[in-house]
Amino acid sequence: MTKDAIALTPRMPDVRAIAGALLAAGPDLRLRSLADGAVVQLCDDEGRPLLSVEAPVLLEVPGEMRRLLGPEADPGTPAWWTEARASTAVPGGERLAATFAGHLARHLDGTTWPPDAADVPDTPLDTTATVAPAPAAAQPAVDVLTERVAVVIQERPVIAMTTWLSEVLRACIASNRALQIVSPASARLSLPTRLALSGPPHRWVIRDDAGGYYDGLSGAQLHWHEGAFRPVEGARPAEAFIRTATAEDSQLLLSFRTCHPAEEQLVLGGALETVWQTLAGAPPSGWGTAEPASSRWSRQEVTDLARDRAPDGTWLVIVGAPDRPAIATMRIARTPDGVEEDISLALGLADGSLPSADQLRSVAVDLGARYGLRSLLVQRRSARRDLTVPARLESLPVPLAFAVGPADVEEIGADHARRPPFGNPPHTLGTASAPGFYYELGDGTSASGWADLERLMRHLRRSDNG
Repeated sequence: MTKDAIALTPRMPDVRAIAGALLAAGPDLRLRSLADGAVVQLCDDEGRPLLSVEAPVLLEVPGEMRRLLGPEADPGTPAWWTEARASTAVPGGERLAATFAGHLARHLDGTTWPPDAADVPDTPLDTTATVAPAPAAAQPAVDVLTERVAVVIQERPVIAMTTWLSEVLRACIASNRALQIVSPASARLSLPTRLALSGPPHRWVIRDDAGGYYDGLSGAQLHWHEGAFRPVEGARPAEAFIRTATAEDSQLLLSFRTCHPAEEQLVLGGALETVWQTLAGAPPSGWGTAEPASSRWSRQEVTDLARDRAPDGTWLVIVGAPDRPAIATMRIARTPDGVEEDISLALGLADGSLPSADQLRSVAVDLGARYGLRSLLVQRRSARRDLTVPARLESLPVPLAFAVGPADVEEIGADHARRPPFGNPPHTLGTASAPGFYYELGDGTSASGWADLERLMRHLRRSDNG
């Protein structure tokens, strides 16, 4: 049984319901709240936390529970998601989370994840056991804390960038530690989590059936050494990682950056919405500051949140409809040039079907004409249509196109930028007096697209302006 448990209920868990579930889990434990009441903890007599419960989140976005927890965990929307995470420092500690979630679900006519948590009777944990000393037990989300890393063990089908996991990542960065997530080989990463773990020192550590460990993104064999999971010197990639089936589906990946004047009437999210509508046939379904994305898509609400948080930046996850897999992350930042949106968008494609060259070009035209495009990279890869990342070797993405907006072309020099070192001239974006350029790099099936992109980037860096 996992140490995480989630209650999914059609009715809002009020204070009385949550208190009852906490009492069922540990009537003799101490109760305390953190983050202005957003997190409630059950602690032992010395104040060390055994269970953390986050404030219930109302999910209004169809398909989010199914996307992250599987088809058996989809009671329909709207529904309340109440998450509990138990410390592993005490034997049987995982029972705390299951007891809490099961009690809450039974009293609010809901369900649980994992499903068997609903069957756990209300039997309080024996709290006479010895609990690990702080700081390892200072945060139940962290299973092992060293000077170098924070290790989090996950047993979920999809490891999502939840509120608590994003908090752990921020704490790791602030304390100059790496986040290392340990899971079985059957787990998959969501795209936001994959992007957060983009390279050392952070790692996705896979626990294989033989008791060994390997990196779920690179296949490097790992061992615990000097307070962290590190590569085994001279070892070949793990066999389980390189055994992979050919993917019949594919993904379309777009990374683009826009910049807008910091004006009072500015409403953010238009660039992403336009691209989504063009390529997926519908606007985004939902958004949030973590996974699951809880709120229906609203450009105005996104703008209001970013404005409230300024001058600090804002990070968001945006999701699509269940029948048209799409997910994006967006980082909003105030810069000397204005308000920037840095977006990574992935769309799942069945049978390898790509949008037409005209559709992709029209995306760049709209971004350049209406949304202050700075740069755009379009790629294709053979991979899962559901956009999750397995702990297996996957093909690298192949570039389809690259674009630079008018502001960057002005710095590069228009005459220089319109003469790429290969193939046909670029398509012009914007006006003749302030052009941007869109460079086609192939059909997304040949690795030569990478060579063309590298040549193009070298060419653009050697601008007419030096």
